[in-house]
Amino acid sequence: MFDRRLVAYFDWGLLGLTFILAFIGVVTIYSAVNAGGATVGQTLYLKQIIWFGAGMTLMAVCFMISYKRFDQYAIVIYIGCVGLLGSVLVFGKLVGGSKRWLSVGSISIQPSEMMKVALIIVLAHYLSRHLRQNGLTLRELTQPMVIVLLPCVLILKQPDLGTAMVLVLIAGSMTLFCGIGRRTLIFISTVWVVFIPIAWSFLKPYQKQRILTFLNPEGDPLGTGYHIIQSKIAIGSGGVTGKGYLEGTQNLLSFLPEQHTDFIFSVLSEEWGFIGAGAVIFLFLLILLWGLGIAHKCRDPFGILMSVGVVALIFWEMFINIGMVMGLMPVVGVPLPLISYGGSSTVTIMIAIGLLINVSMRRFMFE
Repeated sequence: MFDRRLVAYFDWGLLGLTFILAFIGVVTIYSAVNAGGATVGQTLYLKQIIWFGAGMTLMAVCFMISYKRFDQYAIVIYIGCVGLLGSVLVFGKLVGGSKRWLSVGSISIQPSEMMKVALIIVLAHYLSRHLRQNGLTLRELTQPMVIVLLPCVLILKQPDLGTAMVLVLIAGSMTLFCGIGRRTLIFISTVWVVFIPIAWSFLKPYQKQRILTFLNPEGDPLGTGYHIIQSKIAIGSGGVTGKGYLEGTQNLLSFLPEQHTDFIFSVLSEEWGFIGAGAVIFLFLLILLWGLGIAHKCRDPFGILMSVGVVALIFWEMFINIGMVMGLMPVVGVPLPLISYGGSSTVTIMIAIGLLINVSMRRFMFE
């Protein structure tokens, strides 16, 4: 039976912040694909609106169903998403040398995006049952490591280094929130120090080049360093107030690469300047603090950990994307949540925020 208290506890503030960022995303995508009278991809902003509508529908489903149901079916959700990742390697559509999408009729979906939410749910399911005052032991971390490693391997096979990195960072954030024993933390840190040089040998040539370009973009200004240099020029040329909507010259003259996806923050910064870019970052900060507030008010371990996982997802994607376009991080193809064009990424973030609203609505059940 529907509890009327759920209506009273509905989180309109979080929903409003989501709508504002999504609106900014659509407006910026329109500028990115239509500035200067471009004809290619002019309908992308309309597609983004459709994807946002689909995301809203799934968000509503997510907050109408008690989040305890997600706890009960966490393993099933995880196995289903891993299965989709495996099917990508067999049936996936090859685009730009990568197999990341499954075609369902005229729609293409990216299972690696859905894996982000599935990982948050399954890790919250496991970690909520193994909380201890002295922190998690190495034995207790073995299963979460396997849970994270399996999808990461499948995603790296596509290849998609950026998404695999986000999964590891989400898992690391949730685990550190739970606490890790001192000896275990020292051991894991040592393993990572040894693993990094070994991992370098397994990277593909273009992935190594991205890291080298990040360290010295001016080393090849007309080649691999071109994207970063043009992006920094766009951000810097925006100044304090920006050049005006649809007036960004880097965007108008098509100097910016992937301006509607990976480098959309550069478009936004050039047109709206420091004030506009700062306002967007401030909105993201509000969402992150809102999510942490929901986790703080919740008294259920699974709800707390799931909220922390969603906050980690939004934070790391925002941090990596903005750092990437500013030349502070290697270019790894991570979208800016709710701003960048992309169906699967938009729907995934909407579902994740729906889970946050779900926890916020039902916090009274544990007061």
